[in-house]
Amino acid sequence: MTTPTQARSSIIAAGVGALRRYRAMAYVTGVMLLLLVVEMVLVYGVRIDDDAKRWIAWIPFAHGWIYVLYLVTVVDLWSKMRWRLGRLVVMVLGGVVPVMSFVVEKRVHADADAKIAAARAL
Repeated sequence: MTTPTQARSSIIAAGVGALRRYRAMAYVTGVMLLLLVVEMVLVYGVRIDDDAKRWIAWIPFAHGWIYVLYLVTVVDLWSKMRWRLGRLVVMVLGGVVPVMSFVVEKRVHADADAKIAAARAL
């Protein structure tokens, strides 16, 4: 049988874990999105040769799958923090707009840290 203190500490630990996973995936997704932008400029803007295109063809596929993992961590953190739907939308868009994932991550991390600190203070 768990006590209320044990239950609260396990909920806090779950929130901290979700925040760590989200932070890692936000950085990875942001870097991959920047690589995708560079790849698109090279392929469609500079018009590189076919041999060079083969070397960078993996970037869109990798970004797509990494974005799916990012979405899983977003929903996980969002549900644990019990934020509003608007926060979920902003976090989801963070992986689509270049550099936005870094900006959103900073704000989300600060808000989640504050919420976790308040829960620990109870």
